[in-house]
Amino acid sequence: MAKWNIDLGHSAINFQVKHMMVSKVKGVFDTYSANIEAADLADLTTADISFTIDAASINTRSEDRDNHLKAADFFDAEKYPTITFKSTNITKKSDDEYAITGDLTIKDVTKAVTFATEFNGKGTNPWGQEVYGFESATTINREEFGLTWNAALETGGVLVGKDIKITVELEVNPA
Repeated sequence: MAKWNIDLGHSAINFQVKHMMVSKVKGVFDTYSANIEAADLADLTTADISFTIDAASINTRSEDRDNHLKAADFFDAEKYPTITFKSTNITKKSDDEYAITGDLTIKDVTKAVTFATEFNGKGTNPWGQEVYGFESATTINREEFGLTWNAALETGGVLVGKDIKITVELEVNPA
């Protein structure tokens, strides 16, 4: 098994959630690391994948909102500083599509989630290094992970939707 590094300049962990029942708030986690080991990234079924995300690195481009998300109402980042994912099963769906199932832990709550993953291809960067690109997506119910804060709206509905779409875009290269 070979170890692979994430090119942080060409990768991102994004999320989005419905806001006030009419729009979406989008954000990223600015600080994360991963351990990716695979015999060949052209066949992810051989891979062992894990991520650690710094919960306090949440960035929605609103300092007040980010501070609320870091606080006890949501991530409680002081008490639960990391969000983790560890793959448990990877199934090939087609030549370039995979289902990556694993354990996602938020606030000490662990649930199995499956990321629909697409292999975007491989190439050689300007420095002669081989690179591989992937995009993965899943949707979780935030309340299942203890992220239950909300506020009712006078017009009906709630301030924050339950479903969180998570997208992981990766460019990796050999370690």
